[in-house]
Amino acid sequence: MTQPLFSSRALRATALACALCCAGLAQAQVPAPGVTLYGLADAGITSTSGLKAGRVTQVASGIMEGSRWGIKGNEDLGGGYKAIFTLEARVELDTGGNSSTPISGGQLSDRYSRADLLGLNPNLLGLGTTQPLLDQLVPVLASQKYGVNVGPYGNRFFDRQAFVGLITPVGAVLAGRMYTPAFETNATFDIMATQSGLAAGQIVTFPSILEIRQSNSIAYRLAKDGFSGSVMYSLGDRGEADSSNMIGFNASYKTDSFAVGLGHNATKNELGQNSLKTTVLGASMTTGPHKFTGMAIQITDDNPANMGDIGGAVYLSLLGKSVPAGTALTTANAVKGAYTQALKQDGRLYHIGYRYTTGPHTVSVAYNTFNDKRPYNADVDSYGAAYTYALSKRTDLNAVLVRYDNGDKGQVAPGGNGFIGGVTASAGTDSTAVQLGIRHRF
Repeated sequence: MTQPLFSSRALRATALACALCCAGLAQAQVPAPGVTLYGLADAGITSTSGLKAGRVTQVASGIMEGSRWGIKGNEDLGGGYKAIFTLEARVELDTGGNSSTPISGGQLSDRYSRADLLGLNPNLLGLGTTQPLLDQLVPVLASQKYGVNVGPYGNRFFDRQAFVGLITPVGAVLAGRMYTPAFETNATFDIMATQSGLAAGQIVTFPSILEIRQSNSIAYRLAKDGFSGSVMYSLGDRGEADSSNMIGFNASYKTDSFAVGLGHNATKNELGQNSLKTTVLGASMTTGPHKFTGMAIQITDDNPANMGDIGGAVYLSLLGKSVPAGTALTTANAVKGAYTQALKQDGRLYHIGYRYTTGPHTVSVAYNTFNDKRPYNADVDSYGAAYTYALSKRTDLNAVLVRYDNGDKGQVAPGGNGFIGGVTASAGTDSTAVQLGIRHRF
């Protein structure tokens, strides 16, 4: 099926064109009846090497967990029925905002920013103008698609969670913006529970291998005798003539010493084509103060979503520069086609982790590896250690040391739970991060 030049989300294309011209989990937890204000404040210092600017040291929000505040409540309706709701907003302690960009700024890896690696003709517009065109496009793409709560549908006030539900004797039904089933499985069997730059998912942030949250969703949850599971159907950020959706499920069994789980998300893009699919399989074993985890994630995407945004942005930008319509259309289609190929996914992510807890001390170590099966073969490994010292039940100090070994074509820099590290100076450049922070829950 041939994709049209423009996606139905004209707002995104227009925003791009104008600019070119210029782990916590969603749980059905039930506190005492009433409304509760809650939150988490997490900030510290991160120092990351291997970036274009060399080693970058800065204050960051979300070293271990993304800072947030929220309101949740429930009402006992009798007969085993309860009404619940959650509204949860992110907040960046370093800026006071509700979104953040990568440490590397408006940079994408070489494979998404160099005309030769994208397979584009260097003279699409004549006189070697293809690379200058990409030099204008890439920072805009980064600002629209690469970061936390960014882009045309970013800056949501209650970006983290916003749902209402009914708990019944035979499970819970929820509706709103929620975490996806596959992400919940990932968070359960990642020894870091998605915290810090040592978390498994941090080595594959663009394109994302996993839908973390979905808007316009309905979910059913059930938990009984160690078994738990959920099913979710989402219409996504549906717009005019937009056929995007996601269906996901997970199932797990847990005892005091052992747990195993499976999660799966399958999305369709705005054209209704099969798009990103993620399957997560994990297991853990706990014995006294020791915990061991293992996880495997399979990722495929043959039809990346919203490619019309890129083509439409290039087309409108070129028209604004008085490029003839036919030439603008040909160039836009070529750029869109190149990114469609580049953003396809086929890979495997593997994780093993160990955690030891004694008194106020918690030490975690992990090893993660991403085997990129695409022709570009951008493999990356990460490994390191994290230490937490609990000052109280609500406040702790954290230290993380993590190393990212990029293959010849890998280019990932460490981030944290609440921010993305971004990319290193060039393909094959490794990166080390030291992260120190304090976390307080209320």
